[in-house]
Amino acid sequence: MPEVPGPSRAATLMVSSPGELAAASREDVRRARAAAAELAARGGRRRDEADLELYDAAFGLLADAGARASLCRSVHPSEEMRAAAEACEQEVEAAHAELSLDPALYRALGEVDVAGADPATRWLVERGLRDFRRSGVDRDPATRERVRALREELVRLGQAFGRAIKDDVRTVRLEPSELEGLPEDWRRARPPGEDGRVAVTTDPTDYQPALTYSRSASVRERLWRAYRTRAHPANTEVLAGILGRRAELARLLGYPSWAAYATEDKMIGSDVAAADFVERVSKAAEARMRLDCEELLAFKRRDLPGATRVDPWDAAYYSERVKAERYGAEAQAVRPYLEYAAVRDGLLALTGRLFGIEYRRVAGAPAWHPDVEAFDVLGAGERLGRIWLDMHPRPGKYKHFAQFTLVNGQRDRKVPEGVLVCNFPRPGAEPALLEHGDVKTFLHELGHLLHHVLGGRTRWGTQAGVATEWDFVEAPSQLLEEWVWNEEALGGFARHHRTGEPVPGELLRRLRAADEFGKGLQVRQQMFYAAVSLELHRRDPAGLDAGRLADELYERYTPFRAVEGTHFLESFGHLDGYSALYYTYMWSLAIAKDLFGVFEREGLFSPAAIRYRREVLEPGGSARADELVRAFLGRAHGFEAFARWLNAA
Repeated sequence: MPEVPGPSRAATLMVSSPGELAAASREDVRRARAAAAELAARGGRRRDEADLELYDAAFGLLADAGARASLCRSVHPSEEMRAAAEACEQEVEAAHAELSLDPALYRALGEVDVAGADPATRWLVERGLRDFRRSGVDRDPATRERVRALREELVRLGQAFGRAIKDDVRTVRLEPSELEGLPEDWRRARPPGEDGRVAVTTDPTDYQPALTYSRSASVRERLWRAYRTRAHPANTEVLAGILGRRAELARLLGYPSWAAYATEDKMIGSDVAAADFVERVSKAAEARMRLDCEELLAFKRRDLPGATRVDPWDAAYYSERVKAERYGAEAQAVRPYLEYAAVRDGLLALTGRLFGIEYRRVAGAPAWHPDVEAFDVLGAGERLGRIWLDMHPRPGKYKHFAQFTLVNGQRDRKVPEGVLVCNFPRPGAEPALLEHGDVKTFLHELGHLLHHVLGGRTRWGTQAGVATEWDFVEAPSQLLEEWVWNEEALGGFARHHRTGEPVPGELLRRLRAADEFGKGLQVRQQMFYAAVSLELHRRDPAGLDAGRLADELYERYTPFRAVEGTHFLESFGHLDGYSALYYTYMWSLAIAKDLFGVFEREGLFSPAAIRYRREVLEPGGSARADELVRAFLGRAHGFEAFARWLNAA
């Protein structure tokens, strides 16, 4: 086995000083500009792939610098380092806007003769020219300057939006008696404070169990309201600024709305098609949602005979009640079998088995926090990449679950490095027990990480990893979720943390059956997110009451009433990164269900996984997503598998 190499430059910078981080970012920007200047100056001759090397290097340097800064801003425990990373991110975006608006670079790329080139190289040029045009490179100088300024403003506003969400952790103090129904290990890990009460926060490790298990409707409501008022009023004006500047930018680039601009280069092709997709899925799920709600209301009436509706803070609690009684599948029953460290090791072993890789822990790797672990990914003895696991909550850290890039890979030049950023319970005096849904989330995000690593050996660095169309990037992760229901997949690690007994297969089967309940409600909730994401960006922001629009869509797509005094949009973090594109989760899921049909036929541990790795994951963004899917399926993807899933049971 080869020796573990020393730390990468990017990893070292994550444990450096703010000054060193800033200096490295400026150096990457300088090198990117130098490569771009050389490309623009190489005129007067037939252009060839040497010019593409310069183009790829320039934008690849900026991609790496921007990814490193984004990660540092999101996870570093030092406020000074986070602030420095924010400034780096702004500088990188300014340089990216500058290069993407440079007509000389646009002309140079267009002059490269790729008639005899391989498909990946032709796609590099085609996509690059399209992106130049979408940046506004062919507009007049005054327009280009305004576009550049708007892009820089949007970076700053997006950072402020995310910072307000990350930093605003609300706390509800509860009497111990109000914790009835919550798991015993959860309660032991949260002893009362000096005032005799227990602090329960809006962080996921507190909030989700409380909403699911607390028997007190008052507790659930107070926490739900606290969660829905995070980042208010800090993000009120910030969100208005984001919507206004996006709309102006779209108009300058010749589009009627930001939604039209944002969807044009995706698989779906247009905002009209995206809106049609949202409606198609919503209608398909409507009848099932009604049945779900009738069942929830029937259970609520056992507690409150006169109840006429289910409130949003009731949904998770009564869904759990239905699953426990109707299916004998109480979620708490599986928690003792899902201890964090065992789950981590088990999922690494599972994905290693599927894709023919192995993970080797890297001792002493430079990490930005003691919680962070590093593993090298190897295939046939060759080092394919490095992954970092930053898995537990702490102050100042990103609050949700995501894969971040540390280094973008490139064949024979750079080894990809990616980071899993999650907020699972931290092992301590009490074992860190997970929900089955946590295991699903872990595997989902690990899917992104593997896409980044296994797709990190493309010829062109800007095509490496998760560089496909945005509405495909969730599909590989959603496909991988299917394995959390397989007894063989979980059997190796889902063991009782005290007795070592494997999780009973019957319990898994009951959980699987129970998972069918609530599907209509869940899909419609997702369609609310998709609709609000899309419609906020299809309408003129001048005079738009965004909160009122969100309330109207909430009541249209979900069975719940809007709740006065809450401000959901201001903590809806996807409005920053995804903007109008939240529909992509369901679009990707439809593709994932189609892809999974191959494994249903051939077996979950069949050679199909290696073929999938080769034809879908390893190409990264070197081909259009529909071409990757067609290569694996042997046909175009369709909606039928998704419809069968939605209507199952």
